[in-house]
Amino acid sequence: MSDPGLVCCTPLSGTAMTAGQAEQVAPLLKALADPVRLRLVSLIASSPSGEACVCDLNDAFDLTQATISHHLKVLHTAGLLDREKRGVWVHYSVRPAALSAVATLFATAVPA
Repeated sequence: MSDPGLVCCTPLSGTAMTAGQAEQVAPLLKALADPVRLRLVSLIASSPSGEACVCDLNDAFDLTQATISHHLKVLHTAGLLDREKRGVWVHYSVRPAALSAVATLFATAVPA
């Protein structure tokens, strides 16, 4: 799998993005723009093991397991989460490079 959104991540305040770079980053930001998906990333990133399965995440939301799974799929497709199937459950972990890329995107230069 390629790294959607991870190619161009230079700070927005640095060199202006090309149209191609913006098209690569937009799906990553769009995936994070949903409150449920943002919470899912936070819950997974802050879990003691650094990963979680749908069964671990259901109680945090008043949503069906299918809806949670859909949001996790969107985050995975955007390149924000890795997933590993274990038995009947899929375990998700945050891709550190993806979070780093988002952080870099919004980094600003400190004036001298």
